[in-house]
Amino acid sequence: MLNNPGVYVHFPWCIKKCPYCDFNSHPLKDDVDQQRYLDSLLEDWQDQSASIFAHADNQKALESGFKTVFFGGGTPSLFRPQLMAKLLQKLPLATDAEVTMEANPGTQEYTNFEHYLGAGINRLSIGAQSFQNSQLAKLGRVHNCDETVAAVAKAKAAGFTNINIDLMWGLPGQTLEDALFDLTSAIALSPQHISWYQLTIEAKTEFAKRPPLLPIDGILAEIENKGNELLEAEGYSRYEISAYARDSAYCQHNINYWSFGDYVGLGAGAHGKISGRPNILRTQKASQPRLYQGEPAKTSYQTVLDEQLPLEFMMNALRLIDGTEQQTFTQTTGLAWQNIEKQWSELVAQGLVKADRCSTTELGLRYLDTVLERFVN
Repeated sequence: MLNNPGVYVHFPWCIKKCPYCDFNSHPLKDDVDQQRYLDSLLEDWQDQSASIFAHADNQKALESGFKTVFFGGGTPSLFRPQLMAKLLQKLPLATDAEVTMEANPGTQEYTNFEHYLGAGINRLSIGAQSFQNSQLAKLGRVHNCDETVAAVAKAKAAGFTNINIDLMWGLPGQTLEDALFDLTSAIALSPQHISWYQLTIEAKTEFAKRPPLLPIDGILAEIENKGNELLEAEGYSRYEISAYARDSAYCQHNINYWSFGDYVGLGAGAHGKISGRPNILRTQKASQPRLYQGEPAKTSYQTVLDEQLPLEFMMNALRLIDGTEQQTFTQTTGLAWQNIEKQWSELVAQGLVKADRCSTTELGLRYLDTVLERFVN
């Protein structure tokens, strides 16, 4: 039976590929047929809905509708809001569904945010990444810091009351002062949510081919510690390794991921997770837009084996600062807690996890990779 299902919709185009980006994204060309892509998404949804929700238990799980939808990319804000509205009208949504769209603040992009609000999007995630133009240039971004400030102002004026700002730290040559300047600049815009995550060099990116000079470990540790102190002092509660929110404005879509919930993946390169009978399945669509649009109903399925489930669960749940209840492990994996009780007890004895909850201690969060190693196979 599905567990709190959501929907992820991928838009694979952006103005320019950033050198650190390992997501499925392709430079936008003038001849991209947005209507055709919408038609592909609708066909994709029609096919997956017929297969995933054919079972009575899964139909029951969806009676109240999807709780979350996330438009990611690429740059979804390059697409016309009317097309997103048509897709949302076809999806069964809960009355209070969280519908997020990623947006970049570049001037070339569609920034009439009131039209997106009217289409049914109620949460924006704005990709600032830095508030220093020199850093934005190193990161290959197509906007400057003034455009980020303007984008947030436009979003608020349009009526958005749930805004996230994406921000990176550990940037090339970044000092503690630089990192705190970025955080202070983001906080000054009073977003409900800040995603503050460390830049990592991913394989098959431009940065992997030509690595920039990143801060040394001592500076990185100082940035993380002082940044967390600043965010807490400004009323942002850290609820996941790189996610902070005021007034409990947590991203429900991402919480579903981290709680090992299910989600339908629509669009080129989109991934999904479905709790089927008797197995949990990972789904994936063709990454190339041309191939996806040629066969939008074609889905690759991979079974998550029982011996893989403990690690898969822990890689998600232990990112949450408060973790989850232990019973969530059984509810989402179908495995009894006894399957991992020995490893968990050993980690409790080492002071890395909590005895009564599926959660790390502060020490365990610092050495999360060490904790996760105990659940490999």
